Amino acid sequence: MLALTGIPLQIIACLLAVAAFAVTLWLWPRFGGKGWRAVLGRLGAFFGTQVMVLVAMALVANSYFGFYTTWTDLLGTAGGPGTVVDHKPGNALSVTGEQKVYSSQGSAKERSGLIQQVKLTGAGSGLTNAGYVYLPPQYFQPEYAGHQFPMILVLSGYPGSAEKLISLMQYPTSTLQAINDKALPPTVLVMMRPSPIANRDTECMDVPGGPKVETYFTEDLPKALASGYRIAPQASAHAAIGDSTGGYCALKFALRKPDAYRAAISLSADYSVSNDTSTGDLFAGSTQLRQENDLLWRLRNAPAAPVSLLLATSYDEDNYQPTQEMVKAFKAPTRLSTITLNSGGHNFHTWGREIPPALEWLGKQFAAPAA
Repeated sequence: MLALTGIPLQIIACLLAVAAFAVTLWLWPRFGGKGWRAVLGRLGAFFGTQVMVLVAMALVANSYFGFYTTWTDLLGTAGGPGTVVDHKPGNALSVTGEQKVYSSQGSAKERSGLIQQVKLTGAGSGLTNAGYVYLPPQYFQPEYAGHQFPMILVLSGYPGSAEKLISLMQYPTSTLQAINDKALPPTVLVMMRPSPIANRDTECMDVPGGPKVETYFTEDLPKALASGYRIAPQASAHAAIGDSTGGYCALKFALRKPDAYRAAISLSADYSVSNDTSTGDLFAGSTQLRQENDLLWRLRNAPAAPVSLLLATSYDEDNYQPTQEMVKAFKAPTRLSTITLNSGGHNFHTWGREIPPALEWLGKQFAAPAA
């Protein structure tokens, strides 16, 4: 079966849409009568062409934005109830593939770095998630052989795909540029979707009686990566960044678990969550749990966490006013900065403008590994 986000399927759909349009033009004179057959012929040709055009547009848009990555994801056939699996102590990290990074320095890993496709199963959560790890060129250079590197957890929105963090948002390319410009120390990226659960937006919560997604990202993932890569284990060398839902998760990890992440960046994030058809029941009727996952509530009422936060928004964004409320609510030792664009919507183009200054800001939070 053709891949849902593959180029061949998009080409076929576009060709069929063009063919349907051409056939409609050719047959239209034959449907010029007044009988019921002519009327049905015109309706069939019209709606058939429209359907083919909409299908082609939907496939192209889905591939661009990464809403659904597989047929089972689209059809919801992989969304059955979870199964409890007993695991032995320890986390499982496996590398399933590699791809080069092409840049002006070439594609050798000692000059441009390397992207590895990984699968990580957490011992504490029992969850498995796939993603990508970008290793900077210094990771392979002899003078850095004995050094550990800072880590940035990069999360997509929901629905979204980790692949788009590479191909569309170009995080590895931007990170390499920031490293070359001395704006960011050599840093490892870990790029993933915010929900390891198929067809459910967990908002990165430990859902009562459900998946422990917060545990996965704040406990399992840092430990597994530190054991499989030369990543500094201390929280001061860990940061999280994300757009939309991923941005909310990044902020929440820092505010709720500062012993895991000491810096977080949100791009166009909401600061609270509520139950809907994509999340299911997240709070089990608990008002306290809802408040604890409301970031504005935490800044106003919970003890201040010793973390650094960067909130990105624009005057056109729905989260502009809530961002101003977040600025008014924070207190030391929390540190808070903002990026406010003059214009920009909830889209990849806007986030692409925010990523370079966000990485430069993050470079001031990390200490560079000495060569």
